[in-house]
Amino acid sequence: MDLLREVPAAAERIAGRVRTTPVERSRLLADGSGDRVWLKLENQQLTGSFKLRGATNKILFSLSDNERSRGVVAASSGNHGAAVACAAAAAGCAALVFVPAGVASSKLAAIDSWGAEVREQGDDCVLAEMEARRHAADTDMTYISPYNDATVVAGQGTLGAELAKQLPELDAVFIAMGGGGLIAGTGGYLKAVRPELRVIACSPERSPVMHASLAAGRIVEMESRPTLSDGTAGGVEPGAITFELCREIVDESLLVGEAQIRDAVRLIVGRHHTLIEGAAGVAVAGYIANRDRFADREVAIVLCGANIDTQILRDIL
Repeated sequence: MDLLREVPAAAERIAGRVRTTPVERSRLLADGSGDRVWLKLENQQLTGSFKLRGATNKILFSLSDNERSRGVVAASSGNHGAAVACAAAAAGCAALVFVPAGVASSKLAAIDSWGAEVREQGDDCVLAEMEARRHAADTDMTYISPYNDATVVAGQGTLGAELAKQLPELDAVFIAMGGGGLIAGTGGYLKAVRPELRVIACSPERSPVMHASLAAGRIVEMESRPTLSDGTAGGVEPGAITFELCREIVDESLLVGEAQIRDAVRLIVGRHHTLIEGAAGVAVAGYIANRDRFADREVAIVLCGANIDTQILRDIL
């Protein structure tokens, strides 16, 4: 992918359809490092997650009128589903989202609020994705991948284009990594315009599939256990384009535990007074565990989403 060309083109296309989210200085997280730590507030995106960028770029500006008339289908644990539903509503096309059992009721409500049909399938994201792909093939609907699609990756990369303008002297960025769409697009664009910048991937210990795949040099299959970072949980599709992109882009890959994620969410909600979900807490926790090494650097932490179940938030607080 030529991210230096494709990301600005995507940014121009989706302008006015998604929010340009602000950055906010974090003296609390800087901890004496000269106030050079910033939060990228993507939790303020229209659907509460960065996923809207890729879904909008794909559905509104990549599909033909004929494809949109047949509708789109997706599989999601919440954020991608809401993004697809929102983009489909803007495009005037039908959307069907398959979800695994146990998805937070608030995320189901978000998908439903945009007019998409929701169907439960299995107890794992992989099973939901298999059914979504089967249904798309049987009905001639278009399957919208959450990460294994160049147009989606370019859309997610528009977050990086914003960061490059907002923080032109940025030295490092901490980003949660699941399937790799966000970190591939955002990190890839940032490194294209600032090659010396370091991209730090952060994953939950209970679902580190892309982290383990990068370490192994191939996409691996492994169990994903329940985690507060449900937005990054699950497997990586065989042949996913994001694997090779992450191999090129990610400078360092970190793992964080559930207690660290919990503490990070509590810190941001309680002290920064902004709502985040577990996946955003992963990036914050990754920075906190390593901030001594970045004390003299200009650092951004991507708060990738705000869609946390109210009961989980209550338990954390």
